[in-house]
Amino acid sequence: MIIGIGSDLADIRRIERTLERWGDRFVQRVFTEIEQAKSDRRRERAASYAKRWAAKEACSKALGTGLRMGVAWREMGVVNLPSGQPTMQLAGGAAQRLAGLVPPGHRAHVHLTITDDHPYAQAFVVIEARPIMSAGSQR
Repeated sequence: MIIGIGSDLADIRRIERTLERWGDRFVQRVFTEIEQAKSDRRRERAASYAKRWAAKEACSKALGTGLRMGVAWREMGVVNLPSGQPTMQLAGGAAQRLAGLVPPGHRAHVHLTITDDHPYAQAFVVIEARPIMSAGSQR
């Protein structure tokens, strides 16, 4: 069952200006170490950060909180599964909010898609609650 949907569109030029003005202060405040390492290796650094910015915004919307109610920027981070597929890793208040949304007997699964086409970056997040299967059940 779907328990949250969020989307966001970010202007890469705006993120680029923010990076130029605030530099490491902005990066440290908003992005996880994993996101920083990935984005700083990219030729299109601002686009990489803009996609991650959009993903955080979309995730906060899917959580139903925005960036308030105990949910902070660095508590939501874009990570890649071994297949390369992006997803969100939540910690702190964001993880607590997610846990509160998931019905008993279910586990949360966060779907994420991110893309960019200069000058925009876009992200969609869908939070799904999947039933937890016991060892003896089949489905």
